[in-house]
Amino acid sequence: MRSLPRSAGACAAALTLVVATACSSSAPEPPSPPSPPNPSAAPANAEKTPDLQAFSGQRLDWGPCADYAASDLDRTAFERPELQCARLTVPLDYADPKGKTVSLGLLRLPAKDQAGRVGSLVINPGGPGGSGMRTAASLAPRFGETELGSRFDLVGFDPRGVGASQPSFRCLTDAELDADRLEVRDLSTPEGFARAEADTRDDIQKCVDRVGRDVLATIGTRDVARDVEVLRAALGDAKLTYLGYSYGTRIGTAYAEAFPDRVRAMVLDGAVAPQEDPVTQQVKQVTGFQRSFDAFARWCAQQSGCALGTDPARAVPSFRALVDPLRDQPAPALDRKLSSSDATNGVIQALYDEKLWPFLHKGLQELADGRGDELLRLADLYLDRDRDGRYLRSSELQVAVNCVDGGAVADREVLKEAERRARAAAPFLDDGRPVVDVLEPCAYWPVPPTGGPHEPRVDGLPTTLVISTTGDPATPYQAGVDLARALRARLVTFEGEQHTVALRGVSCVDDAVTRYLVDLALPDEGLTCRR
Repeated sequence: MRSLPRSAGACAAALTLVVATACSSSAPEPPSPPSPPNPSAAPANAEKTPDLQAFSGQRLDWGPCADYAASDLDRTAFERPELQCARLTVPLDYADPKGKTVSLGLLRLPAKDQAGRVGSLVINPGGPGGSGMRTAASLAPRFGETELGSRFDLVGFDPRGVGASQPSFRCLTDAELDADRLEVRDLSTPEGFARAEADTRDDIQKCVDRVGRDVLATIGTRDVARDVEVLRAALGDAKLTYLGYSYGTRIGTAYAEAFPDRVRAMVLDGAVAPQEDPVTQQVKQVTGFQRSFDAFARWCAQQSGCALGTDPARAVPSFRALVDPLRDQPAPALDRKLSSSDATNGVIQALYDEKLWPFLHKGLQELADGRGDELLRLADLYLDRDRDGRYLRSSELQVAVNCVDGGAVADREVLKEAERRARAAAPFLDDGRPVVDVLEPCAYWPVPPTGGPHEPRVDGLPTTLVISTTGDPATPYQAGVDLARALRARLVTFEGEQHTVALRGVSCVDDAVTRYLVDLALPDEGLTCRR
């Protein structure tokens, strides 16, 4: 699950990782959010209701993918001739299936062995805001050479608002997002607090004006899970076979709650525990990033020219000494500037996978020399900004989806305490400024939530597979343990330093996933994998 640190944009004073492109502040107090409804409220026979039969029975018109590309990277990947794309129409509001509709982009790599084909493997890469089409296209070359590629159509979909899906989700312009990344305010002053408050309300109003309140109300995971059920039926699969990474585990869990008897097989990798409240999730997440930062610092200390020094115990103050001056004087970077928030975002991006550590090592060396090119590239990757300055809107979707999913915390004292806990858990993210009672955008969100923390109810669900990585910074290992318990799933442990692992070349994990998806054969209890 990707989330933006509060250091993003105007909120450089705060620490806790939250889904926000803008921060909020003081009076007037927002109302307390209403109690969330049951997120699994979709009827199990939804596709059989008369108003939904037209959606579940629609014909998918597969063809070339070039016109579906949302970025230059997509354009290159989508040109592969073996890939096919189509659009799936779903109701904007399932309570009003005769009203407005949404068009979801789909990308498929057909199974090589059509005679032995099991069905479709539907995937979601996480986010919220990740493109399933892009992920499927990137997996396709290797996937096509595996047993899974012979037996399954690989199907990636762009959820509501993402990538090729329509209507598009654009609250802020590219220029506004660029400006937000460079702006720093001192929230400890009344003026800075008031300005942040005004900007938060202005940004939320832009979302309402540019996206529409009806779209904002139906952007959450509950409705995405219902879209997956329409997709399953339109693909012609009697039951769903699904692989979800990170936030994609939340989609999978929501689907399992709503349609437990429609699941054939489900792999959830990098779990988001549905039982946890937003504050607990945030504190656990920063704890995971501190663990990964410490692991990077130990590795860096063994490299030539480590900008954090040769003593890992001194890495945090060395890092703050590099980053904190950027608040007042951003560093030149490419043809732009590197702010303190962008430097932090770039570091967080690199901590997702130890394969990115050499780039972070180089970026910190550059910063010590007064430049920020490599860290800005990493920050752009984190925020889905391409080389032409276009954003793929994942940061805005993170805010919207998590707010609608029930992510509001409106109690200022709770937020202060969460901030203190987070600073203690992740000192590398603590810039030393005073703790302030900054409210998050979700506290002001203009539509009610459709979900919230809860214990999943999955009676009738077949045994699923949960994978959790011991050194995962973004979705800590224990969240996978908790989700496996809640779903009564089989847990596979991977000992490594990265975020998610399935189908990424670790044979122990990939073999277990393959046997489960193809034969429904569960791995041994307690399976632990290493590289």
